[in-house]
Amino acid sequence: MYSIKINFEQKGLASVTLNNVEADQSILEAILDAGIELHHNCGGVCACSTCHLYVKAGAEFLAELSDKEEDFIDRALIPRIESRLGCQCILDKNQTGEIEVTLPDQTQFLGE
Repeated sequence: MYSIKINFEQKGLASVTLNNVEADQSILEAILDAGIELHHNCGGVCACSTCHLYVKAGAEFLAELSDKEEDFIDRALIPRIESRLGCQCILDKNQTGEIEVTLPDQTQFLGE
């Protein structure tokens, strides 16, 4: 089981911690299951960059960055060294721990 602390760059949103998150799913899935908005225009198949987030702690519990994911991160708004795509951050089923992520301001996307 994992604990995921979610920070928000969007003003007015307080940090949230998700406890008892099952392994072998993506951070995107865990966030959506908790009712938190994180865009995912491609449906979570690593074909866009809208589920972009920043992994602040716990990267060792996530699937490794693939070349395809890295290509899409380059297209994300304000990529950083800790950038990942939520759909590709699969929680390692052989471990457990604490992860901390920051979600970019979701209002920066068209249609918001």
